[in-house]
Amino acid sequence: MIKTRHMGKYRGRDVVQATLKSTSGVEVDIMNYGVVVRDWRVPAAEGLRSVVLGFESFDPYPAQRAYLGAIVGRVVNRIAGSRFELAGQTYALVSNREGLHLHGGPEGLSSQVWDMEIDNVRNQLLFSLQSTDGAMGYPGNVRFEAKYHLEGNRLCLEMAATTDRPTPISLAQHNYFNLGTGADVLDHSVRISADHYTVLDDRLFPTGEIVPVVDTAMDLRAARILREADGTAIDYDLNYVLDPKRDVAKSVARVEGPDGKLALELWTDRPGLQFYNAVTTDIDVPGLAGKAYGKYSGFCLEDQMLPDALNHPGFPSIICTPEHPYTHWCEIEIKQV
Repeated sequence: MIKTRHMGKYRGRDVVQATLKSTSGVEVDIMNYGVVVRDWRVPAAEGLRSVVLGFESFDPYPAQRAYLGAIVGRVVNRIAGSRFELAGQTYALVSNREGLHLHGGPEGLSSQVWDMEIDNVRNQLLFSLQSTDGAMGYPGNVRFEAKYHLEGNRLCLEMAATTDRPTPISLAQHNYFNLGTGADVLDHSVRISADHYTVLDDRLFPTGEIVPVVDTAMDLRAARILREADGTAIDYDLNYVLDPKRDVAKSVARVEGPDGKLALELWTDRPGLQFYNAVTTDIDVPGLAGKAYGKYSGFCLEDQMLPDALNHPGFPSIICTPEHPYTHWCEIEIKQV
């Protein structure tokens, strides 16, 4: 039986956590607020090890803007100028700060209490949310759905959305991982199977250029740690462009913890993968087990459509319609090496 726990209230609605457990001993706590993965515990040599960043209670979540463990959208990542054009009409979005709309805006999907259904037979959780026309400036009434299923060491996520009119949709899971026991992730070994990435300007907005990773610190096709040879940290906050002709049965990323005990692999059907090693993260609230979450405290692998696609016609379209709804799947496995 999937156990639940009352975590608090948000805007008059109950915040509930459900815990998925598998026969391999993995435990994943997921809240109906933002579909947040609050904790994820994996068997290691010393016992269960927490492998994500989160908080012990619900209270810190609404005030934080790090999107710890949440599903983000309606459109993940940055939209330059907080506006876009669709069918000859300009839509002004609610900005996170001047000129920037990030992760669906300040009251995006990650800040909502979703409906949750428990499926004990399949060991899965089903979440749904109705987003009304005009939410954060987006057109269309949209029904969002997310399903988390745990099987062995693999957590599977399926997302879907249906709309009553054309509207942009691009979602992502925003888990922060730390497979080790230290305060930072710089000695994790990371491989990302991508030959190209999207170039950013000095405001971190995509320029529209897609360039090769070869001969740059962005080249993670062969596994490497997140430091230069002299020990200097390398900052990563960019989108990798995945091969559209790849075999999706093969993982696009593999990360091994610094002590060599745990490894993560990720599979996805998306064309992009944002890799972020908490370059600007500085959370003033203690995290799980009282840990401090500062710079480089975790890494994100956000599988998604290409960022700022609304402003770059050369990028794959993120416009969904009643005839062409949104679907997206992602699988993450964390196990002992």
